[in-house]
Amino acid sequence: MRRYILTGTPGAGKTSILRELAALGHHTVAEAATDVIAAEQARGVPEPWQRADFVDRITAEQRDRRLRGTAALQIHDRSPVCTHALSVFLDRPVSPALAAELTRITRERSYEPQVFFIRNLGFCEPTPARRISFADSLEFERIHRESYRAFGFELIEIPAGPLTERVALVRDTLGELSRSAA
Repeated sequence: MRRYILTGTPGAGKTSILRELAALGHHTVAEAATDVIAAEQARGVPEPWQRADFVDRITAEQRDRRLRGTAALQIHDRSPVCTHALSVFLDRPVSPALAAELTRITRERSYEPQVFFIRNLGFCEPTPARRISFADSLEFERIHRESYRAFGFELIEIPAGPLTERVALVRDTLGELSRSAA
């Protein structure tokens, strides 16, 4: 099973790329943090990221989604390394649950070593789940880059541009990586 990761700062277009890839027949896995936030906000918790268990809930959801997947090739919107970056960004210690998951995915090589790093679009539009300024999103992008490199991943830059070009670049690169692995 080959699991690839799309990562980058909030608002960079990861979800749009993922949706397009799914429409083209790729097996995709949605971002856990957005779903955790939406579920909590539906329960009346306006800022779930303030809760002590927020990072652990994301970690558990990411693990469950990874373990449920059965497709031979999967494309994940974020990973536990992103959750590590989130902990750093929120200035929180890495929890024991997140540390254990990071150790597990590193030891088991749960994800392919090449990660699609989706570059920012030059702006960041707030949503109910994404309340971050563009300046903060650039800092978050930097932390993501550092976290992935610290855990031994190779970043494949997907520059800002039209959605169709970004999707084509991801697909072409997936094809190249598949051919080189064969």
